[in-house]
Amino acid sequence: MTQQKLAVVLVNLGTPDEPTPGAVRRYLKTFLSDVRVVEGKGLRRLFWLAVLNFIILNVRPKKVAKLYASIWDGDSPLRKILNQQVAGLTVHLQSAFPAANVQVFPAMTYGSPGLQKRLSDLASAGYERVLIIPLYPQYSATTTAPIYDQVHAFQKKQRNLLDIRIVKDYHDHPMYIEALADSVQSFWQENGRSEKLIMSFHGIPQEYADKGDPYAIQCQQTSALLASKLGLQENQWQQTFQSRFGPMQWLQPYTDKTLESLAKDGCESVDMICPAFAADCLETLEEIAVENCEVFQGAGGQGYQYIPALNASPLMIKLLAALTATQANDWLQTENHHAA
Repeated sequence: MTQQKLAVVLVNLGTPDEPTPGAVRRYLKTFLSDVRVVEGKGLRRLFWLAVLNFIILNVRPKKVAKLYASIWDGDSPLRKILNQQVAGLTVHLQSAFPAANVQVFPAMTYGSPGLQKRLSDLASAGYERVLIIPLYPQYSATTTAPIYDQVHAFQKKQRNLLDIRIVKDYHDHPMYIEALADSVQSFWQENGRSEKLIMSFHGIPQEYADKGDPYAIQCQQTSALLASKLGLQENQWQQTFQSRFGPMQWLQPYTDKTLESLAKDGCESVDMICPAFAADCLETLEEIAVENCEVFQGAGGQGYQYIPALNASPLMIKLLAALTATQANDWLQTENHHAA
């Protein structure tokens, strides 16, 4: 029997190809045009597209490009870390399943390398089985669902469908919580511990949660599990939401407002962690590490530390390997058996 080729595809949101206004404009247009990201029908949709194309895409790219340039080191941090995660998982899987014909690839929902192009290339290269791992611990219709949409769009064009599986979320996976706790404890051992740990998640409009998006609930579960793993008392940690946009109400409490309140109430130091991010990017490295530090210290706070994302740490690689084994163990074991 012919050994089937297995592909594991790690998918993150996306990033511009370069830190220039033109590249940022192209990226933002693709990202913010997705109806999963900014919902709306009829006149509401038309109004958003008008705002996006005539205001946002004319104003924000130059500012955002400067922010990207401040963290750019040969490439976007997010893409560099994604490639490191791919390399680390490749070594791990090939060691754990030496006879299986498995390879790991990177992809982006928006930007390069694009997910649909990746799937097309895999099909052309003879891959029949594909496991997709979205690098979003918590599921949201604004982040994970677009991956399902793109897989569906790709499959609709195929006569011989690929056997594709997708990891929906891993917000409460024991190895994920362990990895987060280990990263916090290691950071504290090296840098000291602040008065309060803030677990800040990327926000979504409250309306989306009200309509059934489970993201907020999964964020709360992640936070509670992490606090329990670290042995924190209620007054030693807090969960918040960052990056709201526009006039509508988003998930609360807001990170920046919380930092202001804490500083004014006498809290002198905070540690920040962003458990929704599997890789550091513009949002964590600039908004959280820099802008929110200025907010906290501007309101009277003093010590402010950002705890990096899991990135390509050994525990992150082990988590990705565990997710792979859980979802595709039958594939991997079958291939090992065929090769034996």
